[in-house]
Amino acid sequence: QVQLVESGGGLVQAGGSLRLSCAASGRTLSRQGMGWFRQAPGKEREFVAAISWNGGSTYYADSVTGRFTISRDNAKNLVYLQMNSVKPEDTAVYYCAQSLYNSGRYALGLSSGYDTWGQGTQVTVSS
Repeated sequence: QVQLVESGGGLVQAGGSLRLSCAASGRTLSRQGMGWFRQAPGKEREFVAAISWNGGSTYYADSVTGRFTISRDNAKNLVYLQMNSVKPEDTAVYYCAQSLYNSGRYALGLSSGYDTWGQGTQVTVSS
């Protein structure tokens, strides 16, 4: 059973940057797609970004395209989310998750396709 631990969250001013990390233990991530989701207070959890098993394909929500970048280092069992030009509406708890699938925009874009989740890290963007 893999365990996921997110880090790197915090308070940042609008227009600034943050890099979130997701560390996996217990099992290799290398065969599975990985994703980042977020949940703001009073809102449903939403898809942010995903990456295929080998990093060859990446997928983004429209709201973060051009600002966020997902990447992975399978040798280190790490997944990253680089957040640039952040906005107050990016404020949320960010979750890392491991997919049941290894690639595909549709499969990796749905939270129901993920079976392992981290505990989340808070990102707060001040205006």
